[in-house]
Amino acid sequence: MLLLAAVCAVVGIATAVALRHFLIDQLDDDLASARGRFVGMQQDHGSAPPLGLPHEEQPDGGTDFLGPAQAPRTVGAVVVAGSVTDAVVSDRGGATSTVPGDLHATLAAVLPGARPVSEDLGDLGTYRLVATLDRDGSVLVIGLPQAGVDHLLGLLVLAEGVVLAVALLVAGVAGAVAVRRELRPLERVAATAARVSDLRLDSGDVELVERVPALDTDPRTEVGQVGVALNRMLDNVAAALEARHASETQLRQFVADASHELRTPLAAIRGYAELSGRDPALPPGAAYSLQRISAQSLRMSALVENLLLLARLDAGRPLERLPVDLTRIVVDAVSDASAAGPRHRWRLSVPDEPVTVVGDGARLTQVLTNLLANARTHTPEGTEVTAVLAVRGGEVRLTVADTGPGVPADLLPHVFERFARGEASRTRAANETASTGLGLAIVEAVAAAHGGSITVRSAPGRTVFTVRLPAGAVPQEPVILPGDEAVVRG
Repeated sequence: MLLLAAVCAVVGIATAVALRHFLIDQLDDDLASARGRFVGMQQDHGSAPPLGLPHEEQPDGGTDFLGPAQAPRTVGAVVVAGSVTDAVVSDRGGATSTVPGDLHATLAAVLPGARPVSEDLGDLGTYRLVATLDRDGSVLVIGLPQAGVDHLLGLLVLAEGVVLAVALLVAGVAGAVAVRRELRPLERVAATAARVSDLRLDSGDVELVERVPALDTDPRTEVGQVGVALNRMLDNVAAALEARHASETQLRQFVADASHELRTPLAAIRGYAELSGRDPALPPGAAYSLQRISAQSLRMSALVENLLLLARLDAGRPLERLPVDLTRIVVDAVSDASAAGPRHRWRLSVPDEPVTVVGDGARLTQVLTNLLANARTHTPEGTEVTAVLAVRGGEVRLTVADTGPGVPADLLPHVFERFARGEASRTRAANETASTGLGLAIVEAVAAAHGGSITVRSAPGRTVFTVRLPAGAVPQEPVILPGDEAVVRG
């Protein structure tokens, strides 16, 4: 539209300039004829008519001064020694009137023998003026009004403006309709790409069935070529997703099978280590070795159990779907954590009414146990750990916060990944075994299996894990004791 408007403007300006040049040339031709009549009239009389007399005292009302057959509103003047001695303008009746004195300087400035010039004569309007040197040395100035030329040019510009505006409006509407119609295939291709972008492709069995319709895959058009390329890309992505899912399924099955098979030999190792450790005649070195074997077998058993649980959750095996009193689970878990970490300060806030959710009680217990164990093992003694249970907006929120050193900034985005460890910042007690890095991964997997989520916010002195679960039965608003905390009973 801008290009079309620019072209139309150039055409309009060129037309106006050409027409003005033509009309000015025509006016100059008329001016030359009027000058000939004016000069001939002066020469026929041998000298200028009586000058300086009032109009009513000039012979024949002053018509002889300009000569017969002059057009109405013709200006004539005689300049002697650079001063206007007489200047009149004719009217439609053939009579003349005196040109105001303030315009004499403009008339006297017209050079004899020069090309006609356009000058503004005040109330008389714009005139085309030309000067001729008479035989007696005086200068004869004759002028014709330019109003007709200006009026015609104004009409032309107005007509061009209206026509060009209508043309631009029609072209804009027609162009918008045409462009919209031509872009509809591309919009359908974009809609297909948008639907694919909304799919979860990062995990699980993804069935990528979206394709660009055959109507928009004509290789003879640019949009069709884009559609064909997008379909090829989607076919390649679908094949890659199928291969990835098959690999993930195989790996999960391997982890599940290996974890299941390792449970029996690990139990046997622990049993034989405990049995051998009961021998009173066992040397101290051997007793210590058996103790370490038993401790490491216990840690390995926990790791195997965690791997087996994650493999089952990844495989999508259904959990129990029963009403669970989450309030009791929170109270019991915090009580157990206070017994395991007596040097930490434990705080609890729960509603007066029980909070019930639908899910697997054992797995939800493991969620809270892992969060509290994470806070206990990764913070120094004396750290305050607060567990808050509340219902907000139809969802249950379980928050575990501590005043420890915080999660390192580079670890925070990966804190729920498997085998992620953060001992560099969040201090571990000396008597704790090394972390497996699966606790928070299990928390995220269990929360997701219950239709919920978990988030973390961390800064030095304040780390908050928040688990959100769908509420099974919405209780009354929780009553928080002063200080937003309640000391654990027992």
